[in-house]
Amino acid sequence: MHIGVVGATGNIGRRVVAEALARDHKVTAFTRDASLISEKREGITWRTLDALDAGSVANAVAVRGLDVMISAFQPGNAAKDFNDTVRRSIADPTVYVTVAKALLKALESRPRVRLIVVGGAGSLETEPGRVRADSDEDLHGTLDSLGLPREYAAAVRGHREALDTLRTSNRLWTYFSPAEDIAPGERTGRFRVGGDQPVLDATGRSRISMEDAAVALLDEAELPRFVQRRFTVGY
Repeated sequence: MHIGVVGATGNIGRRVVAEALARDHKVTAFTRDASLISEKREGITWRTLDALDAGSVANAVAVRGLDVMISAFQPGNAAKDFNDTVRRSIADPTVYVTVAKALLKALESRPRVRLIVVGGAGSLETEPGRVRADSDEDLHGTLDSLGLPREYAAAVRGHREALDTLRTSNRLWTYFSPAEDIAPGERTGRFRVGGDQPVLDATGRSRISMEDAAVALLDEAELPRFVQRRFTVGY
């Protein structure tokens, strides 16, 4: 397969790239400035992309032979400066909708290209019909436990609005909500897959390593199970 990865130098994006290459897929990796990339690996091509510019996104989707575009967009590069990404996310939480709209618009001319968007966990249902992002009390408690400022609630809701934007589209989209607690760790390949509710471990925690999140994303790219749907994973 030919897989495009937006945000390919970020925390999740670079792990998606590594997983795709390990599975012998061809990868076009998009970053804000490809001229800064010096590494050379077989099977990967680096390209510059401004994910907030509709024209730039349209050019990216038009890459010849592209089968799937995985967007792990973040405002800033959390792998290099996490606090900067948090500040940018709070400053303009509409960026997630902007990128989602640009990707969907670009796919109008490439209807067979699948889109997988890496989003947030705040839109998962804590119980039927109840979403954590709807409750300041629930959301603030989660942000406190993750060491994030409560102002980050705006970004959580921005992610939810991006999901709502995808849900109005007839494109071949999939939305991935990682577990609430996602961090660098081990690639085990052993996790459980869920839909609109978080997957909890024996202690009631919603958690996944970034490495296993990448496994789940490539599994979905190779064998689509959640077209025009959301899914999540956890231990």
